[in-house]
Amino acid sequence: PAKYFDTKTTEPISFFLSGLEELLAWQPNSNDEFNVSAVPLAKRQPPLHSRRPRTLVCHDMHGGYLEDRFIQGSATRNPYVFYHWRYIDIFVYFSHHTVTIPPVVWTNAAHRNGVPVLGTFITEWADGEKLCEAFLAGGEEAYGAVAEQLARIAQHYRFDGWLINIENTLSAAAVGNLPLFLRDLTAQVHSAVPGGLVIWYDSVLKDGALRWQNELNDENRMFFDACDGLFTNYNWKEEQLEHTHRLAGPRQNDVYVGVDVFARGDVIGGGFDTDKSLRLIRQYGLSAAIFAPGWVYEHLGKENFLQNENRFWGSLAEYLPTHSICTLPLTTSFSLGMGTSTFLDGKDEESGPWYNLSAQDIQPLYPELQGRLSTSCCLQDAWCGGSSLQLQGTIPPGEERVAVRLFSLQMPAPPKLFLTLLYKLEGPQPDDFTVALEVTTWDSGICLEGNPTFLPEPNGRHYPRFLPAPPPGLAKLLAACHRGSHGWTSRCYELELQDCSLRDLSVIVSRQQPSLEKTSFTCLLGEVRVLDTASVAASPVQVHSVMASQLWWQ
Repeated sequence: PAKYFDTKTTEPISFFLSGLEELLAWQPNSNDEFNVSAVPLAKRQPPLHSRRPRTLVCHDMHGGYLEDRFIQGSATRNPYVFYHWRYIDIFVYFSHHTVTIPPVVWTNAAHRNGVPVLGTFITEWADGEKLCEAFLAGGEEAYGAVAEQLARIAQHYRFDGWLINIENTLSAAAVGNLPLFLRDLTAQVHSAVPGGLVIWYDSVLKDGALRWQNELNDENRMFFDACDGLFTNYNWKEEQLEHTHRLAGPRQNDVYVGVDVFARGDVIGGGFDTDKSLRLIRQYGLSAAIFAPGWVYEHLGKENFLQNENRFWGSLAEYLPTHSICTLPLTTSFSLGMGTSTFLDGKDEESGPWYNLSAQDIQPLYPELQGRLSTSCCLQDAWCGGSSLQLQGTIPPGEERVAVRLFSLQMPAPPKLFLTLLYKLEGPQPDDFTVALEVTTWDSGICLEGNPTFLPEPNGRHYPRFLPAPPPGLAKLLAACHRGSHGWTSRCYELELQDCSLRDLSVIVSRQQPSLEKTSFTCLLGEVRVLDTASVAASPVQVHSVMASQLWWQ
């Protein structure tokens, strides 16, 4: 069927639903199994419902379902990717179809990085009025059926909830039932999807008129009260933030103030001035909804997209609270889920563009220190996948080293860790530098490294012990200890800790010799792994009764 499979290639594709009939008739079937997310939502710290302002990203690009609809990837040159997951809390996939089911590749990439994904339920124009009249004015049975279907769809495809966007006027009967529908939908989503969310877009008012308020007020508050959050329109002024802050009270983090990166209408900021909007939003302790950050790709062009993307998110970083990893193992090759080649063990196995967000790895922080350090994605060389992480910087005169924070961590340290690192130094004198890993722990009087006779490390900095060869039982898994090839250097480490809590994982680039000159370096990171020795040594889970269906041998 063309809904589930591309007519030209027969490959499985993601899809949307149009109209009320199709929504109410929806049932899971064997053709849509490709569209079910295979990656559970990773835990992260702090969790979504902690008391701090959040950041929602709403992805809206050319009507949606572009090359990202190909569930098993495509040979797309210069595709759009998003990878600043450490800086955001919620990802919404937006389109103008009635029921936007997020393409599964986005759900997989977001979940791997701990970010929940919402689909969109939208009604607009005259057709939207008719649709709302049919299910909202129809009473409890009618709106209950829609709520139940939306919750079932999120549960079946394993995404995390809905943005509800009613952009048309409503009759008195329809608007009277709207808060009841939102309450019912929110309850059903919460029960069907652990951690599920329903967010309302600022559009119609309690009298059924369509008038965007750009704030939380008494005209739209009953919708906010009936669900998990409000996403405001974009044309706000500072006094509206103040009013919203006062009215939201303890729920101020549940108001996502809209910021249109395309800066359409009378807005503050947008484009590379988006930080101006965020600065004000955060002054009032509110959450932010960044709409259409694909501006970087659409407006500035595909060619320098990765550089421009890092510049855009780097300019917002001070207003985006970041997230920590809180489970092991942590393993990543930094792949973006795209490339101009496919690399395996440092070797270019297959030249040619590819795009598959399901193959995106866990993404690090992307730290920038003006003039001293930049972190970017390198497509020209990689250890595995399509890209490596490129660190470029300078070590100032008289200083020995630069530390680059890759991940913040928040978890009790196991008694023993193994760490592996694959890197490649580039530039005229690569032998002038050494590269190593550093683990920091939270300050605690009882945290000790190694055997108890050691004194605690100052500032909780630990330099894992270099292992020339992997320990016997783990030789196969840790083949990384001496498998460098194609110019990549491989390192294996061990760290023993007692009563510690992990805080940061950094890469340290040091000079071999002290110098009064400033020295520039370029280092590619191909892979980093942090493993809890105890769980690595345990035997892997046995897989039973594998079923294969829909095979096509070529």
